Amino acid sequence: MSTELNHIIVPAKDKWESARFLGRILGVEAGPEWAHFVPVRVGRVTIDFDNAKDFSHHHCAFLLGEAEFDAALDRIKKAGIRFFAEFDRTGPGEINRNYGGRGVYFEDPSGHLFELITRPYGEVPEQWIEGKAVRATGG
Repeated sequence: MSTELNHIIVPAKDKWESARFLGRILGVEAGPEWAHFVPVRVGRVTIDFDNAKDFSHHHCAFLLGEAEFDAALDRIKKAGIRFFAEFDRTGPGEINRNYGGRGVYFEDPSGHLFELITRPYGEVPEQWIEGKAVRATGG
């Protein structure tokens, strides 16, 4: 058997709110509740949301096809969700064009930073040159 990621637990202020939020953006269903988790299945991996009061924010990136990215970005825009070109929340209302693809960052209701990309990252992040962020943006 090869090694692969099966699931990740993400704490949330409201597990159903966060699971439904991510599901709507990605165009997938949230749930059904399993034990005390609300899973969102993305390919063969589940993001399992669980209620928590005190937690650190997580970051998850999702690799999408071009059509899926367009649909997700459209859902983000129609819902009035703030989005950014970069993880430090620079480039509000913009996307990035790293690695010949497109990428966008947005927060869920619990403050987790989610990222959608159409190309996998290379060995060194393109936007970081000599320790400084350099944004390759486009609309």
